[in-house]
Amino acid sequence: MTNHSETTGPSDSGGIPRPEQPSRKAPTSYAGPGDEHQVTLRTPAELADALPYLLGYRPEDSIVLAALRDREGRGRFGGRARLGIPASPDDWACAAGQLVHGLITGSERRGVRPEQMVAYLCQEPAPGETGRDVMERLRPLAQRLRVECGTLDVPVVEALCISAGRFWSYCCDDEACCPAEGLPMGLPGTSVLAAAATYAGIQVRGSLSDLRARLLPGENAVAGEQMAALDAAATTLVARILDPDGRSEVARETLETAERVMRRLAGAPPVSGMPAEDLRDDHLLGHDEAAALILGLQDRTTRDRAAGWMEGDEAGPALRLWRALARRCVGPYGEHAAAPLTLAGWVAWSTGDELEAREALAMALGADSDYLFARLLHQACNEGLDPESIRRCLRAEREGGGGAEVRSPDEGERTGETGPREPGESSPAPRLPSGRRRRARSLTSADGTRRRAKPQNREPRPENGRPRSPSRAERSGAGRSGRTCARTPGTPAEGGGE
Repeated sequence: MTNHSETTGPSDSGGIPRPEQPSRKAPTSYAGPGDEHQVTLRTPAELADALPYLLGYRPEDSIVLAALRDREGRGRFGGRARLGIPASPDDWACAAGQLVHGLITGSERRGVRPEQMVAYLCQEPAPGETGRDVMERLRPLAQRLRVECGTLDVPVVEALCISAGRFWSYCCDDEACCPAEGLPMGLPGTSVLAAAATYAGIQVRGSLSDLRARLLPGENAVAGEQMAALDAAATTLVARILDPDGRSEVARETLETAERVMRRLAGAPPVSGMPAEDLRDDHLLGHDEAAALILGLQDRTTRDRAAGWMEGDEAGPALRLWRALARRCVGPYGEHAAAPLTLAGWVAWSTGDELEAREALAMALGADSDYLFARLLHQACNEGLDPESIRRCLRAEREGGGGAEVRSPDEGERTGETGPREPGESSPAPRLPSGRRRRARSLTSADGTRRRAKPQNREPRPENGRPRSPSRAERSGAGRSGRTCARTPGTPAEGGGE
């Protein structure tokens, strides 16, 4: 998983007096979660305990920034941003600058410039390392964050390192308050803040690895069976996808299969706990069905049709299906997870779960950094935009009778329309699931219209018994242009704010 940035959205978390510069004789106060049930945070221990409630999960191997701002004379937490800690210290300066500038400039665009900042470094010790070793090793990164914030006139009022169940302050050298051996973290869920957050309906959804586990393929005997099913499906589907008529048929079959599986998931009896839910859904999805859906969704017009299952009774089963498909993208098919991960992120965002949305979209970019739909959605979500503009576009496509019909590449080039698109994305060719490339020449007819020659109907040539990953050009469908259905930024956000 590559490092990625994310914001966790705005937080108007209770009113307190405007925070002053930190002093252990006159403790700084910050607002904790819950507008009506205010919690005042005055010490590093309380700030460390607040972190999971600010994010909604327990971060791991992460840099986290929490902005502080003033409203009506009271200090409140504002936007938050997270970035994975780069493995190489040589990359720390770049990462710190990326995160600080992204959060502050993103907040400024919404007219809520941060006035102070709290920084967190979260990392577990490596073998043979102690929590204090981690704290000392990350000290230059903490200093870099303070310098970057200082250059933008946003002071870091507290910087904490959390490791091995203890925390340390980089801003306090008072042994009576912050001893060199650190202080133990409280038991999860036992603080006053935890009680207030629970009462306010704020949940901590496990650790970051728990969230990712729902979207990552497992390494077991079932993975080998799924890989074999993907290989077999690729052999039969690639030639059909490359043929204009066959492409429409594959699209129709893909959407019909997805609807059938969604009905099956919707009718399954409920179980308790996320692992049990995912295991139940995995048992309800056959290997051949999963393979056909994964490969069929590489056609982006088909994926756009599937994105219409984003609200109402369809959203829940659709999200469960996209998660299950992402877990089936095993072995060399890892890049194919970009499509189901993006759909999972879109449905999560559309239904109000920004936490899962950001993680799913970031993982989609980890699978394929050039996947434009994921990039656009990731930044739009981080920027706090309303997903309704995209929902309106997708509703219009469905109401216009789009259904499972997909225009062929030739028809799309003649008419200038190739079906629904993500905001700002030109219509691409289908991302082929294997290495069976066809070189299609662009021809100019007598009337000046450019047409694409039909691909030659050659037999596919797998490498070592498995299909080769598609090229960048095959995945992106570069060179085509088309309309947009909503205004969203063009690159993933580096940070965010309110």
